[in-house]
Parts: sequence; structure tokens; C-alpha cells
Amino acid sequence: MAEQPVVSVKDVTKTYGKRGEKQYQALKGITFDVQPGEFVGIMGASGSGKTTLLNILSTLDRPTSGSVAINGQDVTALRGNQLSDFRAKRVGFIFQDFNLLENLTARENIALPMALQNVKSAQQQAAVTRIAQTLGIDAVLDHYPTELSGGQKQRVAAARALVQQPAILFGDEPTGALDSQSARELLNTMAQLNEQQHVSILLVTHDPFSASYAKRILFIKDGQIGQELVHGEKTQEQFYQEILTTLGTFQQ
Repeated sequence: MAEQPVVSVKDVTKTYGKRGEKQYQALKGITFDVQPGEFVGIMGASGSGKTTLLNILSTLDRPTSGSVAINGQDVTALRGNQLSDFRAKRVGFIFQDFNLLENLTARENIALPMALQNVKSAQQQAAVTRIAQTLGIDAVLDHYPTELSGGQKQRVAAARALVQQPAILFGDEPTGALDSQSARELLNTMAQLNEQQHVSILLVTHDPFSASYAKRILFIKDGQIGQELVHGEKTQEQFYQEILTTLGTFQQ
């Protein structure tokens, strides 16, 4: 039997504005799946609907119609505590601006999602140690965010996102605030997590270099998926060039 998709999006629409007023349709019937262990990129110009889509996928917003299932669970049906529990355990986020708490050490920042779920302290520490080793940040666990470089902060943010072993990791322009060296290190880390630990990743980005790390890219234009590129057997450089070419034709 085939594995069920880790994310399944069916005919999702999103309309802003009340009935009788001027309405704006941000998403116009989006359908796609992310398979377990897949690394999918979503690209599109600003205003194309990619941020709206990410907000719906990550349960921060609701679709006007259609459904979103994560790990087989229809998240559009969850409410209140059920939704916040699901989000805490099943969904990991990496944002552009790290979102670390300055008054907590790296260790405490990483453990925060587990602490909020009342996970026992020994379990928290074991999980933090494991993910910190994976991401190569064991040496900075007792440092505060102000003592860390941008690249280290983003790795701490990635560790926090992954500490509960979520079904899917969502990245929202995670390299946007990093210099090129730190960006490359973070993308290499995400690719390793994907390949070696089969972490499923959905990366929203406008940066072709970041997107070239994905196995498959969906291009959104005017609230619809207009095109899909598959990495396949191409080298990363070939895929990067293909993305650039596609963006050129896609943004006209």
C-alpha cells in the first residue's frame, strides 16, 4: 500500500473581504500533495498567493473552501486546543527573522515547544541534545541569542522547529536575513535532514538558489499553480538554471 501524503491540499480557495463588498481571491483552487520525505519548494512573485498558502498549510489561517490534511488529519476541521496541540507537535516552522526569545538561552529556546506541552524535563534535554548534535550547535546551547551569529540563530530556530520531530517542516524565506555563506550552510543542513532523516520540507522562497535545493518546485501565479519543475537527475547548477529560465517566462 502506498504511503499517504504528509500534506494533501485539495481545491483550496481563499477569498478576502465580506460578501457584498469588494472581494479579493488570493487562492483559486490549489491542489497538490507532499509525499513523506519530499523537499518541495513554492515560488511566486509577491502577491502571487504563496504566503497565503503557507499560512493556510501551517494552520495559521483557514481556507474559504477546500481541505488541507497533514499526516492524514484534516486540519481545517480542528479548533481551539486541538489545533494548537496539533500545531505544536506535528508542524515545524522556520521564519526569516528567527523569532528567538532574547532572554532565553539557545537550549531554552529549542526546548520551548516541549516545555509549553509540559513534556518532562529529562525528555526535553534528551531531545534538545539530539537535535543540537544533528545541527552542529552543541557548543552554543548555553549562549543567548545576542551572542550568536545570524547563521547560528537560524540553526537554533531550525532545532526548535524540529525538536518534536514534526510531520512537516515549513520554511518561510528562512535564508532571507542571512549572508550568502550562512544561507548556503542552512540550505545544506536542510538538504541533509531531508536526505538522511527523511524530514519532509516545504520551502516558500523567491530565491532561485534556495529553491534549487528542493526536489520539486511549484510555481504560483495569480492564486493558481501554473507550473511544476522536478529536480530529477539534473545537477544542482542545471536545476538552478532551469528555475531562472522558468521564472523569466513565468513573470511576464
